[in-house]
Amino acid sequence: MSVLVYAVDHPELTPYRMSDRFRTEIAYFMTVADEAGVPPLGPDEYWVRRDDAKRWYEEGVLALISPLDSQNKTEVEITEEQEDWLQWMIENEIEHVRLQRGP
Repeated sequence: MSVLVYAVDHPELTPYRMSDRFRTEIAYFMTVADEAGVPPLGPDEYWVRRDDAKRWYEEGVLALISPLDSQNKTEVEITEEQEDWLQWMIENEIEHVRLQRGP
């Protein structure tokens, strides 16, 4: 099973195919909905701030914050699949995406 990532802000682009586990991994990359600049989002839609995407891509890691203790952060290396997706996001200037189960 796979998931298709649609560029809501660039509907002319072909959806990007990711493994099904990306449905949960997107939470690591999304910008919190109540932050400045994030538009209202529909079901299965996410905002990934472009500057954050560039930083993760360049550094190859992202910081995960413990849900039990916001003071504890762990750096996790991004996967090759995530790196390729971030590159697609950056090259196409995408911030607003929608996930849909693929065939």
